[in-house]
Amino acid sequence: MAPHTPPTLAHGPAEPGRGSASRGADVGGADMAPHIPVKPLTYREAGVDIDAGDESVRRIVPLARRTHRPEVLGGIGGFASFVRVPAGVTEPVLVSSTDGVGSKLKIAFLADRHDTVGIDLVAMGVNDVLVHGAEPLYFLDYVGVSRVDPARIEAIVRGVAAGCELAGCALVGGETAELPDLYAAGEYDLAGFAVGVVERARIIDGSRVAPGDVVLGLASSGLHSNGYSLARRIVFDALKLALTDRLPGTTRAVGDELLEPTRIYVKAVLEVLRRFDVHAMAHVTGGGITGNVPRVLPAGCRARVRRSSWDVPAVFRALQDAGRVEDAEMFRTFNMGVGFVLVVPPGAADGVTAALTAAGERVYRLGDIVAGEPGVELVA
Repeated sequence: MAPHTPPTLAHGPAEPGRGSASRGADVGGADMAPHIPVKPLTYREAGVDIDAGDESVRRIVPLARRTHRPEVLGGIGGFASFVRVPAGVTEPVLVSSTDGVGSKLKIAFLADRHDTVGIDLVAMGVNDVLVHGAEPLYFLDYVGVSRVDPARIEAIVRGVAAGCELAGCALVGGETAELPDLYAAGEYDLAGFAVGVVERARIIDGSRVAPGDVVLGLASSGLHSNGYSLARRIVFDALKLALTDRLPGTTRAVGDELLEPTRIYVKAVLEVLRRFDVHAMAHVTGGGITGNVPRVLPAGCRARVRRSSWDVPAVFRALQDAGRVEDAEMFRTFNMGVGFVLVVPPGAADGVTAALTAAGERVYRLGDIVAGEPGVELVA
């Protein structure tokens, strides 16, 4: 592996890969043909451009520095990042998550637009650690590419840094791997790693959820980063639309709608956690409301969610109509307009709603917790 840059500076040089090019060495027996000298090969001729990797690092170092937190220790080490536990946390528990962006990247390739998928990458990790009451502390990313294009790497990491700023966490490191034999020309993959911290006594695990609790939902910004295999099938195969065409039932072009970044809920929700009692939370990703909310419900508790409590955004209605997708399939594939869920005591519901609204979130009172087997019951 190529070395990473010093702590707080994202990304090391391009990854060397695993193979080695033959240089005509005589590895056979006496019957082999005589050795024929050949021109010495270089790493660049084998497909890996170290100079381009170094240029990428030069471009993205300032982006990482913008996300700095006081807990990040700079100037020590050269192969890893150093981050202290925030002051005042007496019994810290580290909460971690890793994720990617999935086939939403295919839209970025088609549009040749790479400055938003980094926000999606951060959102998938930081919203997950937030579910358990943790404040995202730092983030690392991995970018695997067919060929290092410094301008493209800069655009991707600009999005990662923007996501980290929205979440209040530091981008402390990463890796750019140039692997021409692994990735298709012009394509790349992303992975992200979020680490947060929470007081052990303040971990939110859903164990205190009880019948009578109120279920609140926070509006999504669109598809977020889930269901894109189905969405692409509908948009490009069934509807045969181009990225610049307007998506039926909406006022937006296909490319703009499908590349809308995932909403990051961290700052608004952390403020609520400082002021109110919250019994459980869920990040609505793959599996939708019906698949994610049950993950934080204890035995004997069931969420009854009223479908009339929020307006499903036009993008989901357009996809459902064009693809003739059944309701149950829509709700287990897409977030349907609700990206994050909080379960709170009935006496706190109004205060939590007001605080989240003041922070810029659109809040829905989705329903209530009732006695029953863990799950989500969708009602009219």
